[in-house]
Amino acid sequence: MGPLDEILVALRSEFSDLAEIGEATRIAVRILLAGLLGALLGANRERHGKAAGLRTHMLVAMGSAAFVIAPLFAGMEIADQSRVIQGVIAGIGFLGAGTIIKHSRDEEVVGLTTAASVWMTSAIGVACGLGRDATAIILALLAWVVLHLVEALSRWAATSRRS
Repeated sequence: MGPLDEILVALRSEFSDLAEIGEATRIAVRILLAGLLGALLGANRERHGKAAGLRTHMLVAMGSAAFVIAPLFAGMEIADQSRVIQGVIAGIGFLGAGTIIKHSRDEEVVGLTTAASVWMTSAIGVACGLGRDATAIILALLAWVVLHLVEALSRWAATSRRS
């Protein structure tokens, strides 16, 4: 066996976790869907000039999906998969906390909606990673409604109070 043959054997072994094209397709679809749904929420935050915008939300969703996909396709026990999800949730909590700022002089707290949207984006990514596509789409649509329609209702209520 020559050096090139050894390299090919090593490459086949390295990518042996993708035993069939169907499995690779499922993984790609889950991660791509997570990214698209994350973009749906991130576009709103980007439009409002928030620190966690389009790219952040896409990466959070895709990363959350990847963290769930790896143990799922590796055949880990459900209890181990649950611990991975718990770790993702805790880690995203720290990321979200970084978007919250309290202005000491006027006691105003900002960034809560962005933190919540990052947390929700992670939940959407986890749902995608688990293959729960309908759940992920419903979550994303409901979160989009909250970010867009509830914002309009809040503005309307604030205007009504001033009148």
